[in-house]
Amino acid sequence: MLYDDNPTLVGIPKEIDENRQGEALFWEDARSGSTAGGKRFYIESYGCQMNFSDSEIVASVLAEEGFSPTRFMEESDLILINTCSIREKAEETVRKRLRMFDLEKRRRPGVLVGVLGCMAERLKKKFLEEEKLVDIVVGPDAYRDLPKLIAGAEDGEKGINVFLSREETYADISPLRLDSNGVSAFISIMRGCDNMCSFCVVPYTRGRERSRDAFSIVAEAAQLFEQGYREVTLLGQNVDSYKWQNPENGHVVSFAELLEMTALVHPGLRVRFSTSHPKDMTDEVLHIMARHENICNYIHLPVQSGNSRILDLMNRTYDREWYLGRIEAIERILPDCAISSDIITGFCTETEEEHRDTLSMMERANYSMSYMFAYSERPGTPAAKKYEDDVPEEVKKRRLNEVIRLQNQISLRHNLADVGKTFRVLIEGDSKRSDQEFKGRNSQNKMIVFPKQPGLKPGDYVNVLVKSATGATLLGEMC
Repeated sequence: MLYDDNPTLVGIPKEIDENRQGEALFWEDARSGSTAGGKRFYIESYGCQMNFSDSEIVASVLAEEGFSPTRFMEESDLILINTCSIREKAEETVRKRLRMFDLEKRRRPGVLVGVLGCMAERLKKKFLEEEKLVDIVVGPDAYRDLPKLIAGAEDGEKGINVFLSREETYADISPLRLDSNGVSAFISIMRGCDNMCSFCVVPYTRGRERSRDAFSIVAEAAQLFEQGYREVTLLGQNVDSYKWQNPENGHVVSFAELLEMTALVHPGLRVRFSTSHPKDMTDEVLHIMARHENICNYIHLPVQSGNSRILDLMNRTYDREWYLGRIEAIERILPDCAISSDIITGFCTETEEEHRDTLSMMERANYSMSYMFAYSERPGTPAAKKYEDDVPEEVKKRRLNEVIRLQNQISLRHNLADVGKTFRVLIEGDSKRSDQEFKGRNSQNKMIVFPKQPGLKPGDYVNVLVKSATGATLLGEMC
């Protein structure tokens, strides 16, 4: 889940749900509950999909304490920002927002400001002691402690809890779907990460890996379907390493088994998942996907680099050949599956030849879209401690531009190959360009825009014939 507040995205149209792409989401679509006599909170989320899922957990915790959501910062009693530390740019964005919130605090004394998530975990007391812009700092595993911290802050006591847990999964908390379109929802299946990629801060900000009770996940999916949702995305830093042991019989539920259990909730419930790690992506998972039509034919399989030496420096624990083997397995078992990726350019000591290995990998894997970044050294990571960030910034950016240019070409080619094909599309809502058009995604996670017809609504499935395509969007007509 290597997504910051403004990554370079190619192959993803603006039509697609913003909360799925790691963009800042200001909860403008929040269904504000009754606020008469109660306190209101406003929340912004940045970063990966897990952060947006966590914000829904935070909203549920606050709702239990009588807080109602608002889409307007100016009418809130509590302002929260759920942060990302994956890249320096993400942290800079958060600091700018905090300065804006500080102006609001000066205008309305009594308003509280809290920092949540990975940046809270990484910088800890610095927010309270040095920057003095916030009242509350809460790490990803301490959201249950929010009511106590808020109460203390109301009495003038700065509050902090960044304790990383080995057990917390929030399995018993039903997320409050604040910004939901009523069609698609996230389900967090695990927390933390054990992979220790040398460039990544996640193991230090989200702690060790632990999996959530499988039955609570399936129950949440069933409840969402009963509420009218027609698509769920199973979330984890590395979903393929999901492993939960049933305390009653000792049976260990793997990700493949969990995926099938979720698919069996109802054939009308689409199932997606993110993110996969190449070292853990098994043929068993692919065969389960092939067995169930409602498991979407789309896999986000981050490569990061196409060169084995760089992959070793990144501690990705696979090489180029292993990754290509996973691509070949997907093509063999799921021939209609779309694959997307994360790519980093200019990692420590990367040469031009090694950069070209990444370009050739992109061509071979035929990614439908990618999240692309120039390497950004993060303090405290193994890469920052062991390697010199020696690729000049202008070289990083030039290589990134080459990656972007190639992905643009591949995405367009990928989409043009769909012209003339018919796809089953789940209607998600109106197109952003026109209220006379619907938007919806097919199984391959491609957004399709098509003219409306009477009697249809978000949550309905329709068959759409693709008539034309851009590098980001398919355009079609219902058939």
